[in-house]
Amino acid sequence: MRNLIRQPLTWMVMAECIVVMLLVIVVWNVVAAASAQHAAAAPIPAIDSASAAPTPTPPDLTQEARPAAPAQLPGLNLDAGFWRIRLSQLNSDQVFFEQLEWRIVHNAMDAAQGYLETVVLPSITRAEGA
Repeated sequence: MRNLIRQPLTWMVMAECIVVMLLVIVVWNVVAAASAQHAAAAPIPAIDSASAAPTPTPPDLTQEARPAAPAQLPGLNLDAGFWRIRLSQLNSDQVFFEQLEWRIVHNAMDAAQGYLETVVLPSITRAEGA
């Protein structure tokens, strides 16, 4: 047990567990704050049944009962223009990230090819010539 405490791997694992626990706590607080802020930002108005005006005539029994329209969720915007703008922003961001990814992969391939041509192949030719 004493040797286990003296090994640096034990301390590294313990430090990593502490870091992960701290990250989980931070994420938990961020999510909780965002959900509390979202719930407070869009209050749902209550419908008062006493203030509703009574209908003077009974409902027509010959008409079929129509299902009630689904209620909109708070904060959900169904405007087509809103979504068109957001999706165009998302698409432009995705194009940017795809170009960035291509540049990273292309530079990595160039670096690997340069290493292969300048370091690996000359050492192989020297080893074969000897």
